[in-house]
Amino acid sequence: MQNIFLAGSSRGVGREIAKLLLENEPPSVNLTVFLRNPTYVVELEALGAKVVFGDALNSADIEEALHGRAIDVVITTMGGLPSDRGERADCEGNKNLIEAAIKSGVKKFILVSSIGSGSSVVAIAPQVLLTFGAILKEKEKAEQHLVDSGLTYTIIRSGGLKSEVATGNAVLTEDPTIAGIIHRADVAKLVCDCVTSDRANNKVFSAIDRNMLFKPVEFETFDL
Repeated sequence: MQNIFLAGSSRGVGREIAKLLLENEPPSVNLTVFLRNPTYVVELEALGAKVVFGDALNSADIEEALHGRAIDVVITTMGGLPSDRGERADCEGNKNLIEAAIKSGVKKFILVSSIGSGSSVVAIAPQVLLTFGAILKEKEKAEQHLVDSGLTYTIIRSGGLKSEVATGNAVLTEDPTIAGIIHRADVAKLVCDCVTSDRANNKVFSAIDRNMLFKPVEFETFDL
């Protein structure tokens, strides 16, 4: 069984990932989830996850959470509002997690980011960048920190997110010009598929629903 550490599981894509990883009876993975807010602990423990608490913006909390757990794969979907000091989990929290993963000998690191970050900035309309440009820059910094870290990584830049049932039509592409909509449950399925795929190692993907593109264009999908 793989030991997986998930940060950002309180809601959204992270919660969907936790559900998928633990849906088998008995679960096929040992899942540790990292939470800041205790509100969600009961539901996550009911799914079969082990919960550890801390603040991702505190590097000591992250290091303690990973220490001694022999984690195979770290998955992070962290983001959200800035702290009182102006730091964002999108960047500083994920950077702290990357550094702790290096120290702990983690084998693989999966970062869920957003289309519009890094090279995929070309896929986003100018008016969207006016609203979300600062956040996307923070996500880009975390991506680059991961690429430079020496860890085996997979970066998944999701399209515009909806909280609806999975469509099964989600795909990964290495084409940074593609943008569209994707359901959170479908992003989670792609993330879980990447956990066990060596073909996904050291790749940067955009994740979209093939039937919900912003523009109807041809592009190559990536088969895991």
